[in-house]
Amino acid sequence: MQDPFFATKKRKRPSSTGNAARKIARKEKGSQRVIGTRPTKSGKQKRVEDEELVSDRTDEDGIDIGDLDLRADDTLETSGDEDVDETPAEKRLRLAKLYLDSVKEGLAEGEYDAAEIDRELVSARLRQDVLEHSGKVHLFIADSYDFTAPTSKLRCKGHRFSVTSAAATEDLKWLFTSGKEGHVNKWDFKTGAKVITFYKKRLDTKGKGKEKASPLDLEGHSDEVLALAVSSDGQYLASAGKDRKICVWDSAKDRWIKNLGGHKDLISALAFRKNTKHLYSASFDRTVKLYDLSVMGYVETLFGHQDSIVSLDALRGETAVTAGARDRTIRYWKIPEESQLVFRGGGKSAIRELLEGGAFEGHEDEEEAGQQTKSKTGADPQRRFVEGSIECVALIDETNFVSGGDTGSICLWNTGKKKPIFTQAICHGFHEVESATEGIVRTPRWITSIACLRYSDMFVSGSWDGEIRIWKLDSKVKSFSLVGTVEVPGVVNSLQVLPVPKGGLDGATWTKNTQSSTDKAVKITGAGVGQEHRLGRWLSVKEGVSNSTVVMVFSPRT
Repeated sequence: MQDPFFATKKRKRPSSTGNAARKIARKEKGSQRVIGTRPTKSGKQKRVEDEELVSDRTDEDGIDIGDLDLRADDTLETSGDEDVDETPAEKRLRLAKLYLDSVKEGLAEGEYDAAEIDRELVSARLRQDVLEHSGKVHLFIADSYDFTAPTSKLRCKGHRFSVTSAAATEDLKWLFTSGKEGHVNKWDFKTGAKVITFYKKRLDTKGKGKEKASPLDLEGHSDEVLALAVSSDGQYLASAGKDRKICVWDSAKDRWIKNLGGHKDLISALAFRKNTKHLYSASFDRTVKLYDLSVMGYVETLFGHQDSIVSLDALRGETAVTAGARDRTIRYWKIPEESQLVFRGGGKSAIRELLEGGAFEGHEDEEEAGQQTKSKTGADPQRRFVEGSIECVALIDETNFVSGGDTGSICLWNTGKKKPIFTQAICHGFHEVESATEGIVRTPRWITSIACLRYSDMFVSGSWDGEIRIWKLDSKVKSFSLVGTVEVPGVVNSLQVLPVPKGGLDGATWTKNTQSSTDKAVKITGAGVGQEHRLGRWLSVKEGVSNSTVVMVFSPRT
């Protein structure tokens, strides 16, 4: 008897009429997909889609494999208007046309004809966009203005103690100020009236352990506010200070949104990346943190400084620059590359020269070396001052920046050189103190604040000599010179320079004969004018000084 295991059972081949019909249809229609029907047990017709040809399928269904068209589809699905066969030149042309269409839609209707758009408005807009995205200085305006006296001036008083920071929106609608008492004030830029105050909150100290209130739970600050920053679109206001957190506010609706933590010491500086929601923060814990306010989240932390970070600035690119106080370094951070450039200030040192590969021969001690003032700076070449701290820094463009130190000198830097390309010494004069043993001791006033008009040839600096000084860069960005001074008594704790947009000051009650409707008008905010320095109480100027914010407008020469 044959073993059932070895018995062969004849299998009846199922009818392949439906499969053959589908394959013949696919052959007739080329490479297009064919939707066929398959009979089911219930008698209903079920729609199925042909599957891809598998490698182990044979021609046992009666259709020769050579008769099938196995080529890929001639027409592929694409996303949007993009074509896979499009060359790079065609893609650039298509994107340029889309950009031109968006520019034309953005222009006001009824102010132009077609020829004017093509010849003047669009071409001017394109040139401006190219210059702005180039990351270089392109606004040479310092010679066009009279900086000896402001056209109009506004003073906002509303803080009990020294004003530590001030920031205005780019459309000049709102002005925000902060003070040592822990309050943040919002002002109407057109009238100079106070709109609202975000008051300092009190922590509940009665609880113990986990029940004790945390600063991150409060909808506001619980200590001194030291820094403010406003996003380019004016949507968000960020504030930070000694309570080690960043408060994010809705500037239009005047409400608190969220607290951002992470720093282990007081936060000394804030800056938004231009035209984005990216926020940089610098702290005394020697770190820089990056936040993305579009998702209200933390991104990363940057390490490198050896001492407290006291100043921070950022522009359009994914870069930032910070000043490290007594480590005497300025660090230029490249965020995507996760790298940094280190620029060292201060005088020569035998130990530093040895660490950098030099020798002791031919060098003086650090106490004697100091920064040698050159004859081109206009100061006494015999006087030497050792720069012990870099107090402030501001970006001119993506590759040039200026810094101020405790020797009263302002340095111009370029990312391609390790040393400053130009130094102006004793920019704000000497501070005289009478000593019982040594008589009158003269020390240079350090630079407490510095700010630049973005991508232009002008910047301003402040100290406690009672003046804000305005400087002009040369055409090759190799040096700078003084072009004007404005009297502002007190310690200038922060500065901001903004261009006045077209119609930005129309209807302002405090302006007098100001050509505010022009695109070239410049607004200077002298912020943080107070009796004390924002970070401490070792300096006090009380004679004729009020804790306030001063706004000045300059117009072009007629």
